[in-house]
Amino acid sequence: MTPVEETAEMKVLLVGADAALLEGLAQSFAAVGYTPHVAASLHDARESALAMAPLLTIVDSALAAESSADTLAIPLSPGGALVLFHGTVDSQPAIAPTLQRSVMADLTLPLERNRLMALAQRVQDRVRATGRANRRTPPESQQGF
Repeated sequence: MTPVEETAEMKVLLVGADAALLEGLAQSFAAVGYTPHVAASLHDARESALAMAPLLTIVDSALAAESSADTLAIPLSPGGALVLFHGTVDSQPAIAPTLQRSVMADLTLPLERNRLMALAQRVQDRVRATGRANRRTPPESQQGF
């Protein structure tokens, strides 16, 4: 992937309290060309996403279970997706049905890190294929009305 300026289709928002896990994920996403942002709380995530909505928001299931409304209030770019994660199968909290319908995947991290990276690539490809990516038309090519 070639270096590009930060766009919504390249931004990934990681939300949770496990700093070591989130840092590792951020490094993995940065290595393949995404722009990762880390937030410790849902409120911080919402504030970060207001500046530029992310393509993919990855939220700790425990935080999402505490407040599904706050989780769903995080804006996503058009075609973006919400992914939840938990540490072990035993620590998977009960999630509200409304939130369950809005989630693309619920992963056990770090075990399913490769699956997460594949999902991110798939979401990005889907955005481009459906034409939901931001189009950048140079000013000289724009037609006046």
